[in-house]
Amino acid sequence: MSTENCVFCDMSNSIDTSDILYRDDQVIVVRDIDPKAPSHLLIIPIRHVKGLAYAAGRTSATLGRMFTIAEEMARREGITVSGYRLIVNQGPNAGQQVEHLHMHLIGGTTLGKMG
Repeated sequence: MSTENCVFCDMSNSIDTSDILYRDDQVIVVRDIDPKAPSHLLIIPIRHVKGLAYAAGRTSATLGRMFTIAEEMARREGITVSGYRLIVNQGPNAGQQVEHLHMHLIGGTTLGKMG
């Protein structure tokens, strides 16, 4: 997938910022359009990287920024203490639907156990 056909790149480059909850020079944050919990945000790097498998160590600063912003957004959502889950899906078998690296921040309810 090229950046020309990427919905997340389109969001990052859009003049309409009404859906963007947070933006800096590395990431944007939006609400998931199909939320799995009361708080379900997507933390999306502005730079197009298909996924973790394609990062090859070049995105450590961006990944660090994503975790920093996740903590800030959890605080804004009021779920820092009660808890939240951060998920990065890599590839179709993991459920990655958009070929652009992104992190899900999910919380605001009791989440089921994993594994």
